[in-house]
Amino acid sequence: MKNKEYSNGEVTIVWKPELCIHSANCVKGLPEVFNTEKRPWINAEGAGTQAMIDQVKKCPSGALSFYMNEEDQNQEAEAIQTEVEISPNGPLIVKGEIKVCHPDGKEESKTRATAFCRCGQSANKPYCDGTHRKVEFIG
Repeated sequence: MKNKEYSNGEVTIVWKPELCIHSANCVKGLPEVFNTEKRPWINAEGAGTQAMIDQVKKCPSGALSFYMNEEDQNQEAEAIQTEVEISPNGPLIVKGEIKVCHPDGKEESKTRATAFCRCGQSANKPYCDGTHRKVEFIG
């Protein structure tokens, strides 16, 4: 699936569907912007820029990110200490800058939250795709 971008002219929200674990943090936190009942499901005009930035930063999988449209407005990358959170009956969430090394030698840099599968059933391993809910993973 291709990344999608939604802009209010000041900030652009980027959605990477393949990373989304459907935690619904965005929908619950800012429903005037994130509404899965509408198309497009992201309304970048639905709230102020800072409110959208704050909500996007809460995305546990890194499926949502943002960039400022004006170069002089770009915020410096926040220095985030690496943090690991174990979601009850869900993924392992690693926050901060990490490098993921795959068995085939491919490497990926992640700079925000990354959700790793703990149930072993994800079709997008090592990343979580939300399958833990379907298989009723307990752990």
